[in-house]
Amino acid sequence: MVRADKGAVLVLPADGLDGAHEPRRVTLDRDGLVATDHGDRLAPTVGDWLRVDDAATVLQPRTTALVRDTAGATSRVQALAANIDIVLVVEHLDPDPQLGRIERLLTLAWRSGATPVVVLTKADLVPDPDGMAAEVAAVALAVDVHTVSVPTDQGLDALRALLVPGATLVAVGPSGAGKSTLVNALAGHDVMETGGRRADGRGRHTTTHRELVPLAGGAMLIDTPGIRGVGVVADAAALDTTFADVAELAAACRFADCHHAGEPGCAIQAALDSGELAERRLDSWRRLAKEAAYQARRSDVRLRAEERDRWKKITKEYQRGMRGPGRPRG
Repeated sequence: MVRADKGAVLVLPADGLDGAHEPRRVTLDRDGLVATDHGDRLAPTVGDWLRVDDAATVLQPRTTALVRDTAGATSRVQALAANIDIVLVVEHLDPDPQLGRIERLLTLAWRSGATPVVVLTKADLVPDPDGMAAEVAAVALAVDVHTVSVPTDQGLDALRALLVPGATLVAVGPSGAGKSTLVNALAGHDVMETGGRRADGRGRHTTTHRELVPLAGGAMLIDTPGIRGVGVVADAAALDTTFADVAELAAACRFADCHHAGEPGCAIQAALDSGELAERRLDSWRRLAKEAAYQARRSDVRLRAEERDRWKKITKEYQRGMRGPGRPRG
């Protein structure tokens, strides 16, 4: 699937990613869902494989999925891209990068099963891009961090090296970070609309949909709209990977149930006192862990409700079958 629009998706055949075929429009149901082989229904996203025939459209199992929490009271999650190999976490250097947002996107990336790579754009607009990249690298543990400038071609060769045949990459980040400009540069021609800079120096939001762009070398690149709020859908492993430094300190606390709030033998408090750990980093870890736990609780309540409704339906169908077409009710 190469593009998702309201009520419909555009798909290409498995052998049509070379640009020789026109996308086919497939209409979704009124809820924007399609069936899966497991009997449930999900909203398809860019990167999904769909089995399309005259009988039905069926979503094939995903190998990876980049998902975010949805806004509001619902516990549903939104898949931003599927079957991806690399998540490009795109953040601008001008204005200054937001470390908390990078940590959030890295947590989503680790949870997806894909490999995250941080891309810092607009390196030509700041006096010390390497120093700023070092600050980002301090929170992007075990992740490659690249500074790039599309106008000067700085740093793009390292990203082009990721575009191996069969690989699928997705670019995520805030509006104005230069994702579409980056996609165009990696594609070698304009495939996505880009916007200029506003009067305050920030980039304009231009991408309004997610779209998969097949590249000449056999790789595929997905551009996404700018993310304003990043709702976290994460597990303990993803958080521990993003915040490996904090997790290691927490494991060294004297008490296994340490709340890191003044208990004796708290390794995290000792690291704060010595300057080894920044207060901002700890606050970010606590905030994301709290949000992830909240989302997990909501999801658990929804799953229990769905299971209860499923058994109610099974019971009604069984009782209807026991009564038979002509049997009395009582």
